Amino acid sequence: MSESTKTRTRLSPEVRKSLILDHAAKVVAVEGVSALSMERLGKEAGISKSLVYAYYPSMKELLQILLKREYSRLRDLQNKAAESAETFEQLVRRITTTYLTYMDERGLILERLAAEPSLAVESDPTEYSRESAVRYLAKVICDNFGIDMNVALPAVDISFGMPAAAGHYLIRHDVSRQTIEDITVAMIIGSINGLMGSYKMSFKPLKKRESSTELKD
Repeated sequence: MSESTKTRTRLSPEVRKSLILDHAAKVVAVEGVSALSMERLGKEAGISKSLVYAYYPSMKELLQILLKREYSRLRDLQNKAAESAETFEQLVRRITTTYLTYMDERGLILERLAAEPSLAVESDPTEYSRESAVRYLAKVICDNFGIDMNVALPAVDISFGMPAAAGHYLIRHDVSRQTIEDITVAMIIGSINGLMGSYKMSFKPLKKRESSTELKD
């Protein structure tokens, strides 16, 4: 059969939708969000503009789905990294390594999508599935270091922004990813160590005696 008479492979709707998002991500990474259009995506994916609209009724919806897909992939990778850790240092480092690696490779896509006004409310990667991730890490700290859950939860929630800040720094500066990783891991572990010491020495509630008595000579 000649090249001219070969039939085009029919892709499933889900595969086609994913490919459109792949092309959108490439355009955003190279040229920015402003370079996107339904017509451009149709040409990139080898389909008609009307078919792109059939899958994604608006550019805003397409960008929202693309952003959520990026966050979902990042969180899945972090979850797998966390499951393989055997020590707290490994847990922190593997989650941080995964985040910074992803940001190094695809952070420009996330940053450009985050700068889009229509996506502002969904532009923080630390917010995606944040509650479950925070609770997981807080439970690890609670179980292994004896810190009450009502202290571990806010502590983890507050420190959750450190990898995000490190990722932003990595994108904007010509600096070694390993250096940023080491700094971030040291800061996270240091904050937990500081919390453990302060909590046990200063903030842990005193055990009340059943009855109080005055000191006597």
